[in-house]
Amino acid sequence: MDTELERILADDYLADLPERSLPELRTLRGECQEIETELSYLRRLVQGRIDIVGGELHRRRSGGDPNDLSGLIDRLPEILSDRTRSTGTGHLPQVMAPGKVTGELAEEIAEINVEAHLTELSSVPDDDLAATLRRLDAVEARVSGLRKALFGRIDAIQTELAHRYQTGEATVDALLSGD
Repeated sequence: MDTELERILADDYLADLPERSLPELRTLRGECQEIETELSYLRRLVQGRIDIVGGELHRRRSGGDPNDLSGLIDRLPEILSDRTRSTGTGHLPQVMAPGKVTGELAEEIAEINVEAHLTELSSVPDDDLAATLRRLDAVEARVSGLRKALFGRIDAIQTELAHRYQTGEATVDALLSGD
């Protein structure tokens, strides 16, 4: 994903939009949407980990025993359903499930899981959990920033496509006939 993301976010990616053909514009939009779907998936993974680690810290600070994870496990449905409405622009994904997500961000998330021993929460001291939460928050902020930049690209391409339909340069009939 890294190479594609870097190419899409390059300054020249949207150069000469008015001169590009309709198929080219649709290809650009599709590329952006595909990468955005992958980033959206990564963001959901990070947010789930943030919620679990934050829930465990809260449980401990409320007097919960770090060695008794049953309280955390009992609260997982509540913890993970807490984000029923995320902040953002409200763009609906065009593709619901990404392919295999790879790249620096996916590797960083996996590394945090291993380094922070998230599979063994009872053995992780409170200070380490708090540090892990800060790392996860930083990753989530980076992913969100990248998604915002991609939405800017998608919006610019959509604006050009809408302009072409409004001015008659493109028609729905031509779209339906595959021209």
